[in-house]
Amino acid sequence: MKNILCFGDSNTYGLRPDNGDRYGSDIRWTGILSKKLGTSDYRVVEEGLCGRTTVFEDRTRIGRNGSLYLPVFLESHYPIDTVVLMLGTNDCKSIYNASSVVIGRGIEILLKQIRSYKKDMEIILVSPIHLGEKVWQNNYDPEFNEHSVVISKELKAVFRKLAEEYDCKFLAASDVAKPSELDQEHMDAKSHELLAGAIYEKLVKI
Repeated sequence: MKNILCFGDSNTYGLRPDNGDRYGSDIRWTGILSKKLGTSDYRVVEEGLCGRTTVFEDRTRIGRNGSLYLPVFLESHYPIDTVVLMLGTNDCKSIYNASSVVIGRGIEILLKQIRSYKKDMEIILVSPIHLGEKVWQNNYDPEFNEHSVVISKELKAVFRKLAEEYDCKFLAASDVAKPSELDQEHMDAKSHELLAGAIYEKLVKI
């Protein structure tokens, strides 16, 4: 059996943009992916957490620094054959004041952690969906600002380059999915389905 670790934030967790609850496993992209792959040959390990960053500490919520927990999950879910890594959205928050290049350095730390765990690990690096143009407004998520939207759009190019440097498969989630109009930040059911299909195609090629 092949074990696939999906390490991400609220869009891997499956936060619903309509009510802030969580989508069921049949709606989340990780659950759809598991069904597509077949549970007899593959095990999809869901490790999505709302607010998770690459390397930044959230002073209001513990455990959001991804670099502190990725090595732990690689061990606790041993053996892992493939990692699907999709982070970066929360790094765009105004409190971190991070450029796309700095966010890329955070991703690079995670990639090095994976390679340190297993040098020939298969990695699918996924740049996240873009933030909605209105996400920073009071009706949505004021933790972001107008510049956050710009930074989120720059991550695709940064992540693509890192994927080449670290011999990863690359997918831009923004090419197939988008944030819901309801909260400008999280995927609706249709986008979860589309993202699952795109990641499935990458896994099939592996």
